[in-house]
Amino acid sequence: MNDSLSRLLQRRSVPSRWLGEPGPSEPEIETLLTVASRVPDHGKLVPWRFILIQGDAGQRLGEVLASVFQADNPEAGEDKIATERERFAQAPLVVAVVSRVVPHVKIPDWEQVLSAGAVCMNLLNAASALGYGASWLTGWAAFDRRVLDALGLKPEERIAGFIHIGTAKETPGDRDRPSLNDIVTRF
Repeated sequence: MNDSLSRLLQRRSVPSRWLGEPGPSEPEIETLLTVASRVPDHGKLVPWRFILIQGDAGQRLGEVLASVFQADNPEAGEDKIATERERFAQAPLVVAVVSRVVPHVKIPDWEQVLSAGAVCMNLLNAASALGYGASWLTGWAAFDRRVLDALGLKPEERIAGFIHIGTAKETPGDRDRPSLNDIVTRF
């Protein structure tokens, strides 16, 4: 089996709390984003874009999350608020993949959303190929308009995923995968 297939068969998500320094260098980030951009994109619409969250930006976004969470959950204890505050400060790099549907007479919205999902998967695979751990997450922050506004998303844009990338402090075990007998039919 070639190295590419072997790596794909071994890919697994690493929880964001297990990701630490060192994170990708600037040339590696450019490579990650270049690989992520090489996805099917019918009509060359580029129905996605990236927001990089690293360094102090993770703490700044965490303050937004803590404030919004506390406003919506006034009874929440400091431990839960602290969890929200640290959500984007654990991994050295978080890439927000923003999905934006471009109205087109021939290219359906669904196809464009799937293209953004493919960007997320390519980003995970590229991080793995560079030796980093990564995790594709959304969570409540991906759907809260106050958080989206703080990130600069336009009303028609959505978060396809927050891809957390860093050096794995622990290696997660593999999880059960579906049996092909259960998910494959032939027409």
